[in-house]
Amino acid sequence: MPALAEVPATEKQTRLIALLFAGFVLTGVPTVIMGPILPVFISRFALNDAQAGLFFTVQFATSLAGVWLNTALSSWRGYRPGLVVGYILTGAGLSFLNAPTHGLALAATSAYGLGYGFTSPSTNLTAAEVGGKNSAGLISLLNFAWGIGAVACSPLIMLAVRHRHLSTLLVMLAACAWTLAAAFLFVKFPAEIHAEKSETPANMPAGVSGVAFTSGVASLFFIYVGTEASIGGWAAEHAKRLTREVTSLAMIAPTFFYGGLMSGRAAATLVLARVRGTYVITCALSLAVIGVAIVIAAPSQRIAVVGLAIAGAGCASIYPLYIAWFSRWYGTAARKFGGLVFSMASFGGSALPWLVGVTSTRFGSLRIGLLVPLAGCLVMAMVIAVLHRQRSV
Repeated sequence: MPALAEVPATEKQTRLIALLFAGFVLTGVPTVIMGPILPVFISRFALNDAQAGLFFTVQFATSLAGVWLNTALSSWRGYRPGLVVGYILTGAGLSFLNAPTHGLALAATSAYGLGYGFTSPSTNLTAAEVGGKNSAGLISLLNFAWGIGAVACSPLIMLAVRHRHLSTLLVMLAACAWTLAAAFLFVKFPAEIHAEKSETPANMPAGVSGVAFTSGVASLFFIYVGTEASIGGWAAEHAKRLTREVTSLAMIAPTFFYGGLMSGRAAATLVLARVRGTYVITCALSLAVIGVAIVIAAPSQRIAVVGLAIAGAGCASIYPLYIAWFSRWYGTAARKFGGLVFSMASFGGSALPWLVGVTSTRFGSLRIGLLVPLAGCLVMAMVIAVLHRQRSV
């Protein structure tokens, strides 16, 4: 089966890429917004850690449903409808997130979570098709744009809460999402690439079970997204507990993680063009482990945010590499199998941050709960080693 066709750069594709970048800047905000806003919700609704972790579960569980719906929609009508529907839902969720009741806040979280399930696969796989052989660099740059929104999120929330303009900020973000939804109705997308009748992945290594190989790939998406969501999602609450009060540094603690993530992705755009992916992933996972270990052991907020920045830099190139490998390995079958791997990514984002909260409640220590993402980094290294023995990545 032929690999995904490489689409030559045109003015129309430049417009499409610009919209994808703008969309991912915005997407970075709702994806991570629960981290800086969680201390507000814990105080407002008198939640314990397990109850607070439910927000992450709702966000990523509904994004899982969005991935499934988007897979069917993109197979039928391409990626455009998923982007339009996704940004409409994102705007709806953001517009009433600052809710007076726990139930309404969960409903808002489910709305923008569902929207993310539509927009993330459509954005990444559209970029993979446009990028062709250079897709890893383009996807890394695209996720750098996501990092801009993620980094900006915590300071924006902190200022909005301090000046009592949180609802105003959220409505403005919702308006941006709805504007993007309208823009995607008119931009030109790459020509649809039709899959062959066979749905076997294009570059499956000889002698390897398709089920075993795909399970390994899917597990990488599950663990990575869950690990990233756990670190960023619990950063503000962990920093707050180091001083037992909501300080400005605690509120913006996730910014250090996502700042490291954004900076690392900017550098990865250059590095991935020159260095073999397996070498990059080994260094990245090692850096992530060191960063998370520093966060867990940190005696003060200042040391904790240094660990968060290191962990973010380590995580930076992991997800873009996974998407690029997936697109190359599966060729035109990526549209079908994309539903599986992005579903597992959403499931990981739903399960692991919740597991951090449950573990923290069970042992009475958020430090112990943060062992979950540390273990995730180690497990990813083992899975990659197994896949590497089956084929050269």
